[in-house]
Amino acid sequence: MATSGAVWAIDVGNCALKALKCRAHESESMIVAEAFDYIEYPKILTQPGAEPTELILEALRQFLSRNSVQDDRVAISVSGQAGLARFIKLPPVEARKIPDIVRYEAKQQIPFDLNDVVWDYQRLSGGSDEGFALETEVGLFAMKRDVASRSIEPFERVGIDVDVLQLAPLAIYNFVLFDQLTDLPPPEEYDPDDPPESIVVISMGTDATDLVITNGFRVWQRSVPIGGGHFTKALTKELKLTFAKAEHLKRNAATAQDTKAVFQAMRPVFNDLLTELQRSIGYFSSLDRNAKIGRVVAIGNAMKLPGLRRYLSQNLGFEIERIDEFNHLVGPSVLAAPAFKDNALAFSVCYGLAVQALHRAKLKTNLLPREIVKDRLIRAKKPWAIAAAAVLLLACTLSFVKYSVALNSVDAARRVDGVAWSEAESKSDSLVQRAANLRSEDQTIRGEFETINQIGKHLVGGVEGRVIWLEALKVLNEALPRELGDERPENVEHRRELHIRAIDCHYVPDLAVWFAGVKQWYHPSPEEAKPATDPAAGTPAPAAPPGTGDAGATGDAAAAPGEGPSGPGWVIQLVGYHHHNDFNKFGSRGVGPEYVRNEFISKLQTGKFKLPRMDEKGEIVMEEVSAKELGFEYVTLIDPRKIEKVQIPDPSLPPGAALKAGGDSATGGPKTVDVMQFNFRIEMCWRKTPPTERYLKRLEAAQAAAEGAGNSGGQ
Repeated sequence: MATSGAVWAIDVGNCALKALKCRAHESESMIVAEAFDYIEYPKILTQPGAEPTELILEALRQFLSRNSVQDDRVAISVSGQAGLARFIKLPPVEARKIPDIVRYEAKQQIPFDLNDVVWDYQRLSGGSDEGFALETEVGLFAMKRDVASRSIEPFERVGIDVDVLQLAPLAIYNFVLFDQLTDLPPPEEYDPDDPPESIVVISMGTDATDLVITNGFRVWQRSVPIGGGHFTKALTKELKLTFAKAEHLKRNAATAQDTKAVFQAMRPVFNDLLTELQRSIGYFSSLDRNAKIGRVVAIGNAMKLPGLRRYLSQNLGFEIERIDEFNHLVGPSVLAAPAFKDNALAFSVCYGLAVQALHRAKLKTNLLPREIVKDRLIRAKKPWAIAAAAVLLLACTLSFVKYSVALNSVDAARRVDGVAWSEAESKSDSLVQRAANLRSEDQTIRGEFETINQIGKHLVGGVEGRVIWLEALKVLNEALPRELGDERPENVEHRRELHIRAIDCHYVPDLAVWFAGVKQWYHPSPEEAKPATDPAAGTPAPAAPPGTGDAGATGDAAAAPGEGPSGPGWVIQLVGYHHHNDFNKFGSRGVGPEYVRNEFISKLQTGKFKLPRMDEKGEIVMEEVSAKELGFEYVTLIDPRKIEKVQIPDPSLPPGAALKAGGDSATGGPKTVDVMQFNFRIEMCWRKTPPTERYLKRLEAAQAAAEGAGNSGGQ
């Protein structure tokens, strides 16, 4: 299995074998070229008298003689003519059903039995998918299984494991997206009616020319059956030359003795190539009428033919660029090498294969037959399977020996310290039986206790249920502000009063839902806002366990300060107003919402209240209880509004005297005064905590404190 992190991309062409070794760069938009090789065959594979298999094998052996592929992933390409590519627009369908739809389309689009081909598909970027796929386009790629096997066979014969098998046009597509189209919009912004400009790539090989047109989101490709070899064949026919001499003349056409005759002989091929390209580009434009062609680039060594780019540019109506260097490939030792620079046009396919093998490509389909992948995995795991079997066999042997020794040590006839093993075993069985009987008796007694305990809870609960509500109302009443003296201020805005219009209480299955709606207005008390610290160490002390007296917890479901409550409980709502809004006298902390927080809410957060309780002797005693011990928490002033001016009956006049003091005799309306009024709504959560439960919690807290003091003294 490949473990080095590097990849070898190998393009087996008809004229030469090109190979490029790359590794991932720290930047996602770059890859590093570490090595390359360019091996030209003694003969072109399609040349009369050539043996393609032997020529490829010899080139691979030469490649291995000066390069190592051990522990590296290997990606290879096959010509576009050897495979099939279809681009299908799917109807609106659920995203999870796309594989089934594609398999159905594969049966329709591939003109062979699916068992006889290797095929793969990929959903192209763009379109929407929110559980339901819209405007979805899928690329479907296939190759006959025997063609794939023939392509891989030379590599297997020289001991090279192939990891990726890709069509050359698709490798070119990956190269263009990674190296040339770097300013594409995000896929979610792709608009099929106004797509980005497309780039046309003309990749001329020896026997065919691959035409790839893409805008980065959609791709269209076609193989034109005209390549560099056709120019050579035209020279052999018109000038009566051997194939080798014609190939040499083609490569040096600019320096030939009779240049005009050379180009005149190749002119029909020029015209045929132009016609095929015009027809292909026109057909593409008819398929996608929204497409806009922005650039045309040429790759492949055959594009070095003098005058070819200029001829195509003049007749196609586009300036044809030649890619002589790469934008996102780094590695000075490779890029500066003369052999690489001379053949840079031929390494585009290798570049695209390397991008895919390094997992940086948009198109990730792989036409490597699945049975080859499966056999390779099995072969790689065979040593581990044999080792695991050997270890398992050894473990079984040791286990058998261990159990045999143990069995002999407990033989019934064996005597230890004068006692037979059978006698000891009998005593052990009797002890086990006795323990089982005691366990059964314990469970019976526990069940009886639980029954009696439930009866007691029901008896006590009926009484305490009435007390709980009285205690809650008493605490809320005592928390209201009152005048410190006997005299009541004449000015209503100076009176320490809160007027409660309504009180409401309702049950909530989960207090967390309620708190989520009021959390934005919640103000914790100073004790809640600061973390508890250990006085000795000055570090945060551990939180008190739920249900421990003065710790302020209100049950096992109580949340830590700031986290909010959770679990079932009650929500109490108070609606009212106050006139204590003389800013000049009391300042900002004595009016409006601050007056409510300081004079009422703070008492419920930190105050103590005296409530009656029956002690152990049956006598009524008063005990101090905090509102938290009673179950009140997270007292919140909801959405405090501005203080507003209102008219109220003159509070300084006795009832019935308002009319005499200047009321409207026509309507009988009382004399009114203008005052500043603050309306409020307060909500708090309340977990019912009966007196018995509070008493038990305090008792547990006292016992825990005593045990802690005893442990500290012992240390």
